[in-house]
Amino acid sequence: MKILVCISKTPDTTAKIAFTDNNTKFAQDGVQWIINPYDEWYALVRAIELKEKDPSTVIHLVTVGPADADPIIRKALALGGDEAIRVNADSHDSFYIAAQIAEIAKQGAYDLVFTGKETIDYNGSSIGGMVAELLDQPYVSLATKFELNGTVATIDREIEGGEETCEVSLPVVVSCQKGMAEQRIPNMKGIMGARTKPLKAVEPVAVDALTSVASFELPPAKAGVKLVDPENVGELVRLLHEEAKVI
Repeated sequence: MKILVCISKTPDTTAKIAFTDNNTKFAQDGVQWIINPYDEWYALVRAIELKEKDPSTVIHLVTVGPADADPIIRKALALGGDEAIRVNADSHDSFYIAAQIAEIAKQGAYDLVFTGKETIDYNGSSIGGMVAELLDQPYVSLATKFELNGTVATIDREIEGGEETCEVSLPVVVSCQKGMAEQRIPNMKGIMGARTKPLKAVEPVAVDALTSVASFELPPAKAGVKLVDPENVGELVRLLHEEAKVI
C-alpha cells in the first residue's frame, strides 16, 4: 500500500505574529516554524502505525513551499516517512496548493491520502476536500479513527452532536484530527536516517490561484478587567448592557 501524507509548515503557536507591507504579508523574522500539528500528530503518525502493522506499506510526504520548508519535511522523515516531495511554489491559495498535491497523488498512484483537518495558521479546512475532488476520489473529513481491512477502510468521524462510522473502499482522501493517533517524538535513529532519505524538489504545474490576500488584521487587544462589588448588581447589569453589550 502507498500512502501520501500532506505536510504543512506553520508558525509555532507561541510565535509573536506581526505583518508587513501595509499588512499584506506575514512577518517571518524571528518566527519558529513547526510541522502543522494536525498533519504531524494525527495524519503522519496514523500512517506510521499502518506501516508498523504492514511493513510493505510505503509512506511518502508532500509539501508545497520554497526551500525553507526542507527542515520541516526532514523532521517528518525522521518520524517515519520513507521519502518526501516538495513542490517548489510559494502560495497560500487553497486551490493552488490542492492542485499541486493532487498532481503528485496522480503521478504516484497512492491508495490513501492523509491530510490534517486544517492548518493552525489559516484554519481553512479546505485542502482535503479539494484534493479529493481533483482526484475524483471519496473524501472523509474530521476523522478520529481509521482502521483498514484489506482495501476497505472503516473510519469514525465527528458530526454535529455525535460520531459517524463510514466504510469506504480505497483509494480515499481522509482529513485527520485529534483521536486518530498520539504525538510521537523522533528518536536518534530516525533523525540520523532522515538525512539520507530522498527529498525531491519538483516544479509546480501551471494552475491559476483563485484567491489572494488583500490584508491581514490582528484581533483587538484584550480590554482590562473591571471588578464589580458583588452587592452592586445594578452596576454589573449596566456594564454588561452598555459596555460588554451581551444583554
